Amino acid sequence: MRILDESSDKSLKNVILYLTFAEASELKDSLEGLLKKPLNNHAHISNENLQKEITVCIYDVDNLKGFNKRSMNLIINDQ
Repeated sequence: MRILDESSDKSLKNVILYLTFAEASELKDSLEGLLKKPLNNHAHISNENLQKEITVCIYDVDNLKGFNKRSMNLIINDQ
């Protein structure tokens, strides 16, 4: 598991997510979709007014095709 704070461009060790039922349901559906089609390696979950967003990614450390350099560094080095 890797967690990136895009604002500071730093790896985080832990986060707490507070989700509404609808947001949790959307996250669940997005994860199920990613597990069925891992080539679509990410999904975006937004709050209802589109002011906040979670991006979830599925990765295989042995196949990082499609990830940018920043993402690869985070995945490989957790930095």
